[in-house]
Amino acid sequence: MSNTKVDEVINARMSIRAFTQELPSRELIDHILQVASRAPSGTNTQPWKVYALEGKIRDELCERVCQAYEAVSNNPALADEYKETYSYYPEKWFSPYIERRRENGWSLYGLLGIEKGEKDKMFLQHQRNFRFFDAPVGLFFTIHKDLGTGSILDYGMFLQSVMISAQSHGLATCPQAAWNKFSKIITPVIGAGEDEMLVCGMAIGYADKSHKVNTFQTPRAPVEEFTTWVK
Repeated sequence: MSNTKVDEVINARMSIRAFTQELPSRELIDHILQVASRAPSGTNTQPWKVYALEGKIRDELCERVCQAYEAVSNNPALADEYKETYSYYPEKWFSPYIERRRENGWSLYGLLGIEKGEKDKMFLQHQRNFRFFDAPVGLFFTIHKDLGTGSILDYGMFLQSVMISAQSHGLATCPQAAWNKFSKIITPVIGAGEDEMLVCGMAIGYADKSHKVNTFQTPRAPVEEFTTWVK
């Protein structure tokens, strides 16, 4: 079966971890978000709210979160000050998810020449999350705290639509749950209300095609592994 243009865009999308400093226009970002807003949501609730950061405010927020991340690394007791807005990952990992997680992490570190036990290098690579991997535009997504689990499902479809539309316009993205632990720093800066919960961040911009980290593409399980035909 031949690929359609939509198939090609979906297959080409990947999490980019190095961006150029070329700034996408606000008009293009707005267009992408408008297209993504056609994502389905239960009874058309449209639970998404987006904050786009660039320039000075982006840089200042990145610096504040990087400092907080470094402080926690130096003094793990401070971790209690920074709680995730919701449990993104399971409390206890199990098969096959733990194997996939490990493969993802060590494949990425291996590509970057980071070996087991090199904690300083791991720290610096993870900290790049909090600089949006140098993307000049960062997006934060929030949701009203009183909405239900179904709205999180709706949100996932919206986020995928953002990334697919961006890909079709030559932009790269990286969805980032890493920001969630620092929502107490982020939400006041972006002007989110007390009734809003941070869902995730996202780096968006133009991929640095010369950086080897962007050759890393994660594998996917074959259809027969996750699909059961019931007759």
